[in-house]
Amino acid sequence: MNASENTPVSVPELQKMLAGFSEQYKLRNGRRPLALVHSYGCQQNVSDGEKLKGKLSLIGFEFTDDPKEALLIIYNTCAVRENAEDRVFGNLGELKRLKEERPELIIGVCGCMAQQQHIADRIKSTYRQVDLVFGTFAYNDFYAMLWEVISNHKRIFNLSENHTDIDEDFIQLRDDKIRAFVPVMYGCNNFCTYCIVPYVRGRERSRKPEAVEAEVRKLVSGGYKEIVLLGQNVNSYSYGFPELLRRINSIEGEFRIRFMSSHPKDATEELIDTILQCDKVCKHLHLPIQSGCDRILKLMNRKYTVSDYMKIIDYARSKAPEFSFTTDLIVGFPGETYDEFCETKNIINQVKYDNIYSFVYSRRSGTRAAELEDNISDKQKGLWLRELLLEQREITSRWLARFVGKTVTVLAEGEGRTAEGYLAGKNDENIIVEFEGGRELIGKFIQVRITKAMNWALEGKLVCE
Repeated sequence: MNASENTPVSVPELQKMLAGFSEQYKLRNGRRPLALVHSYGCQQNVSDGEKLKGKLSLIGFEFTDDPKEALLIIYNTCAVRENAEDRVFGNLGELKRLKEERPELIIGVCGCMAQQQHIADRIKSTYRQVDLVFGTFAYNDFYAMLWEVISNHKRIFNLSENHTDIDEDFIQLRDDKIRAFVPVMYGCNNFCTYCIVPYVRGRERSRKPEAVEAEVRKLVSGGYKEIVLLGQNVNSYSYGFPELLRRINSIEGEFRIRFMSSHPKDATEELIDTILQCDKVCKHLHLPIQSGCDRILKLMNRKYTVSDYMKIIDYARSKAPEFSFTTDLIVGFPGETYDEFCETKNIINQVKYDNIYSFVYSRRSGTRAAELEDNISDKQKGLWLRELLLEQREITSRWLARFVGKTVTVLAEGEGRTAEGYLAGKNDENIIVEFEGGRELIGKFIQVRITKAMNWALEGKLVCE
């Protein structure tokens, strides 16, 4: 539901009233109200959470990571895998005592998980401490919903499925000062049988290229060094994704461009050519294959074959033999046999990925795959996953050795894991590089000569200019 009839409907009026509440809170408590916004899951969720923080900053909220300090706690949720949902429910359970101790505490759940009716029903009946639940289409109603909770002490559940216009008038409080996530499109039209995203994010909607360019220009002028363009399938960007890459590449400044994710059925030779031709676009493509077996790919409704997939791999490697690929893989899809799983092991040996992101199949209620018979035990799936990871570990160790002796450009991002005094960053191929250096280098592009390849990262030494 939205705000009541007695609540002003215009956003400026709602902002004014909520800002007034914040001022009154400050007068009573000696400080502004604090909010905790925690985002689970993908980079798109992180971006959404940063926009929520922007909305809250405009009405006088400041921020904390301590639930005991917060007046408002919002969990911005993910619905891709079951363990992500379990973590949210576990955290909500822990907030029950806090709500009993501080009845004024406002608890909210939003995002992909909250867009599902059965999740909202469970929260409504079992987690009475939650005041506000809203899905992915209700962000524009945030002020109205929050005012209802504050002024009328109502529990609000908004699972609207209305596709509103893309909001380009936003403030985003970014958590990272080096890397910025920039959505170029929202939603998905692919309906892979295992995936809930099209149901909770809706159909594809693309931002206009001039809006994306304006945002990137502002970020670059603000000192951001890495721009990550986001979309469930950036290859479906309505205005032409390779053209958008070239447009952003022409912006002056010292920065680099990454993007995710690409759907193989729409990945083109033009995309590969654009990556290789644009100096600021990283020479890396995350191209999720999900399975190395054609029968399983058909059950997944992926709309390509292994042969189709390999055509784009082969084209890229014909142009740049050491071109970097990463991928996503699902282990234990309903009905998968061990021999079919071995086809997936074969494909990772054939492609030589720098890294894989592999997961045991997670049943999602409401998807077509959830209706398939799943006769593979959790134990068996776990064993297959371990087998796959061990295989990839050997591949990574061998394939990363191609960088040893080379000098690469690294964006220093923070402290490393190798030893005290080490920093870590990534090269253009999206591979972690660790090296000894001072913290003054964080946020800068530096040259590192690679001396060692590990099964998870590269190690090197600073090149003195």
